[in-house]
Amino acid sequence: MSTQITTAFVNQFSANVQMLSQQMGSLLRNAVDIESVNGEKAFFDQVGSAAAVKRTSRHGDTPLIETPHTRRMVTMSDYEYADLIDDQDRVRLLIDPTSTYGRAAAAAMGRAMDDEIIAAALGTSLTGKDGSTSTVLPAGQKIAHGSAGLTIAKLVSAKELLDAASVDPSIPRHIIVSPKQVSDLLNNTTVTSSDFNTVKALAQGEINTFVGFNFIVSNRLTDDGTSRQVIAFASDGLKVAMGKEPSAKIDERADKSYATQVYYCQTMGATRMEEAKVVEIACNK
Repeated sequence: MSTQITTAFVNQFSANVQMLSQQMGSLLRNAVDIESVNGEKAFFDQVGSAAAVKRTSRHGDTPLIETPHTRRMVTMSDYEYADLIDDQDRVRLLIDPTSTYGRAAAAAMGRAMDDEIIAAALGTSLTGKDGSTSTVLPAGQKIAHGSAGLTIAKLVSAKELLDAASVDPSIPRHIIVSPKQVSDLLNNTTVTSSDFNTVKALAQGEINTFVGFNFIVSNRLTDDGTSRQVIAFASDGLKVAMGKEPSAKIDERADKSYATQVYYCQTMGATRMEEAKVVEIACNK
């Protein structure tokens, strides 16, 4: 049961329980592939590129081409949230905080999903027939820190890596940055540059695309102690396996003096589907 609710006991009247600043839900869900699955583990099969054979004679044998197949495995994780609201708390508050608790729970589930996606983007993917092979993001998909923040040159390099891998340009491309990286772009672009107005509009939230990437500003990116890992990716390069969509149950608990319990849960996992579709950009923290 929350012991913090007493801080809201009314000494003056208030119409609402105010939620403190926090990320409200997932910022990344709509930027990646989502697939509903059943079971403790999920497998996703993939087909690689094959080459056509030039015909050199009439009535020759039909060529048989070995089409490459690969597979990715996702292990599901369960997430839960629960808190109790005593009837006495409602009396002291003069308002019902149940809906606010529900919003807080839903937001927590969304943040958990983003953490799974970020970890999968840069972490070790499980590949092979039974998922027993570990595949890391290769060094060639990482742009060096260079003692600098996010620069236009780094964005261009990330775009070049995706283009060089023949990533379909019709697939939406996204980049996850922290607020610091947006500031870096603005501070490192001269006023006389043709890019300045675009970067300024990006920083002010007037636009969200630059150099072919949709910008997603998140405070949940990881760092290695010296640099922040910015992630550029094609949308189908990351996959979320949803075993159970976030669901809520709000009801009384007879074993807790009939307090109202706000309960949320979800089951999900995430994986990087293709190394060529993900680029790590090291930037100043």
